[in-house]
Amino acid sequence: MQTHSPKEITQLLVAWGDGDQAALDELTPLVHEELRRLAHRYMGGERTGHTLQTTALVNEAYIRLIDWKNVRWQSRAHFFAVSAQLMRRILVDFARSRGYQKRGGAALAVSLDEAAFVSNDKGADLVALDEALELLAQLDARQSKVVELRFFGGLSVDETAEVLQVSSGTVRRDWSLARAWLHRELAAGGES
Repeated sequence: MQTHSPKEITQLLVAWGDGDQAALDELTPLVHEELRRLAHRYMGGERTGHTLQTTALVNEAYIRLIDWKNVRWQSRAHFFAVSAQLMRRILVDFARSRGYQKRGGAALAVSLDEAAFVSNDKGADLVALDEALELLAQLDARQSKVVELRFFGGLSVDETAEVLQVSSGTVRRDWSLARAWLHRELAAGGES
């Protein structure tokens, strides 16, 4: 299988944004594989028999992305940042539709690390994390975006820096501060 560099993927994204159907055809398997990887990471810790499957999450994100006409994709990182945001919304909407209560009603504590959630009830954790991220966004929008890109999008420090147009050092600081703030917020059950 031929591997494509981020620059080639960016070129395909730009061509697709300009209406080139052939670019979309070439891009689709590349994007699908990356979206699958992200979705698999999200769904990895879900309980057995969870009704939302990895493929359904990928398909829902893909359908929403395809509907975006004439988007000016800046880069591969920009595309996957938007994808991460869409997947976050899909997962949180799904968790809320399942009746998970706000701020800890049966939610377990969330440990925000680069790997994944640690609890067995990710739906409740996603709702609590989403609410905490919304609060963080009011306090520091860039830190909230760093968490979204790194945690939900799986972007590296350098990719996150590219999307946000800041230095890698700034991303590392924001990531560290945001993780500490979110840990405290989630541990307190949203009371801080």
